[in-house]
Amino acid sequence: MQSGSGTQRDHIVVAHSSDLHINYEKASDRSTVFVLQTVLRTAAASGADLLLLAGDIFDHNRIPLAVLDEVTTVLGDYGRPVVILPGNHDPLTPDSVYHRGGIADPPNVHVFGVTDGDLAILDDLDLAVWGRPHRDFLDMSPLETAPIRRHRWQLAMAHGHWHPGDDHPGRSWLIRDTEIAALDADYLALGHWDRPTPAGDGSIPAFYSGSPDLARTINIIRLAEGGVRVSRAPLEGPV
Repeated sequence: MQSGSGTQRDHIVVAHSSDLHINYEKASDRSTVFVLQTVLRTAAASGADLLLLAGDIFDHNRIPLAVLDEVTTVLGDYGRPVVILPGNHDPLTPDSVYHRGGIADPPNVHVFGVTDGDLAILDDLDLAVWGRPHRDFLDMSPLETAPIRRHRWQLAMAHGHWHPGDDHPGRSWLIRDTEIAALDADYLALGHWDRPTPAGDGSIPAFYSGSPDLARTINIIRLAEGGVRVSRAPLEGPV
C-alpha cells in the first residue's frame, strides 16, 4: 500500500471515521460524496498520515456506477493512505460496491477483503492495520482471528455492536470487552454506532467515531512513544 512518508517518525497521526452512508437517493443540489470530501478535508487539515473508514461507507450495495466512479476519483485525488473496512450495509457480497466499482484501484486505498486480504501494511510508517470485513449480511464476530503484532504500530478495525456483558443481548456482530482486551493493538477503530464514544474496559484505546452527519467530528489519534492520545476534530465545513 502506498504511504506518504519515507522517514522514521517520532509520532504518527491517524484519522478515524465511519458510517458515512453515501446514498445517491439523498443527493439534492450537492455532490453525493460531499460527506466523504468533508471527512477527507478534515483528516488532511489535522495532518493525518492515515485515514481509517470503519464500515458502512455506502448505505447499500445498489449505488450506481457513476457514484462509485466519483468516490474512486475523490479517494485517489486525496493521495494519502485510506483503509476501508466493509460493514453490514456495504458487505462483500457478489454485487458489492467494492466489487462493482474501482474503489480499491487507487494505490493509496486498501479495502479489506479486496486488497490483499485482512491486513494493510504501511512499511514507511512501520504500521499495520487489521480488520475483518463483513462478507455478507449474516451474523459474525468482528474481532475473530485478530493477528499478533509484527510492526511497531498496530491498529485494528471492527464494525459491530459493543456489548460489555457476557449475556447475549439479541444483537448481531457483537464485540465484547474480553475480545477488545485481547487485541495486540495500539488503537481499535470502531464503526456501527452513530455517536462517538469510547468502548471496552480501557485495556486499549477503543472508540467509535460516530457518523460524521451526527457527530460532526472525526477521531484523531496520535501515536507516540509516550502513549496514544485520542481527540475529536470538528468537520472542516458543513455536512
